[in-house]
Amino acid sequence: MIRKLASKFSKSVNKRVVARRYKHHFPIKIAFELNRNTGSLQMPVSNLSIRGETKDLSSSGIAFIVSSIRLQEYYLVGDGHTLNAEVDLPNGKVRMQVLGTRYEQIGKHISTTQYLIGAKITNMSNADKEAYKEFLKTKKHKAGALKLVDES
Repeated sequence: MIRKLASKFSKSVNKRVVARRYKHHFPIKIAFELNRNTGSLQMPVSNLSIRGETKDLSSSGIAFIVSSIRLQEYYLVGDGHTLNAEVDLPNGKVRMQVLGTRYEQIGKHISTTQYLIGAKITNMSNADKEAYKEFLKTKKHKAGALKLVDES
């Protein structure tokens, strides 16, 4: 009985500690925030990016799906690399800096392999932070994504 009570208490505490996630699927662009001393990198840093789609959003982090876990020799998760994320929300683009914390390979065949990446939001401008918070506040009851309609 004590074990059951401890389990219920633990679950209620976890619900309050972990930010609530809202499933939303929006386009996202991820670019590296690299030091200017990047060794053998031949292209400008601004061109080192990948596009994907968000899976869920919360006040403290985001999860997104991309086709590769790395860009050139740089991994999206680990090594303390700061990523610049640009999310296309219905109320406008929101830019933030995130730190990839975990990833999972998804897809059953090598041709459809994608990566689900969880990232912690580390920095946002005040304007972007307000727009993001407003979106989460007003859209949290609407789980899901924008649907594309084929008019052909």
